[in-house]
Amino acid sequence: MNDSGVMIVQDHALLASSIAELLQDHPDLTVRGIARTGAAAALLAAVEQVSVVVIDSHLPDMTGPAAAALIHEAAPSAAFVFHSMDSSETALLDAIDAGASAFLTKSATGDHLVDAVRRAALGEIQISASLFARALARRRTATSARRENEKLRAEFTPREFQVLKLLAAGHGTTAMSQLLGIGHNTVVWHVRNLISKMQVHSQLQAVIVAARHGLVEL
Repeated sequence: MNDSGVMIVQDHALLASSIAELLQDHPDLTVRGIARTGAAAALLAAVEQVSVVVIDSHLPDMTGPAAAALIHEAAPSAAFVFHSMDSSETALLDAIDAGASAFLTKSATGDHLVDAVRRAALGEIQISASLFARALARRRTATSARRENEKLRAEFTPREFQVLKLLAAGHGTTAMSQLLGIGHNTVVWHVRNLISKMQVHSQLQAVIVAARHGLVEL
């Protein structure tokens, strides 16, 4: 088996050293370096020959998936083995979206980690088809929601959007008239337009729908 260069991206020094010692016990695996932040990992990947990156899901400066994107720019052929304390479905699906070859929790045995690194170096994907399907479905749902949000926001005039944000902040029509420097009847007209465009029946419903779409904060 050819020598595989491994980079460890882990901010806990003791754990990073333990992983390095574990991998170095195997002649076919060479640790090229340890980075404790995503930014440092990207710099290291640009100067070292890295085949596999063992990376945490959470780093001091960014998430593991965000760091993986930076590393990928510097080392496009590198495979990623996520090694995380966070075993939530969100962490798993985020790792898959980032191109993970494997996802292990930190309770995994050393042998399991070594095997995952070796298989990742060979280009093997160690994630089930069902998990890939779930990640793809989530991505499609997120894309659809984003397009719906953009479409909804595009229907508002700049003034209507101002009124919507003031509604979300709890201002009534009289206060909005004063804040915006426009007539009270004009504010009422904008509110009615918002309700009509959003296909709701009240100001409260308009605010709730807007918040659900990420257009305003409550």
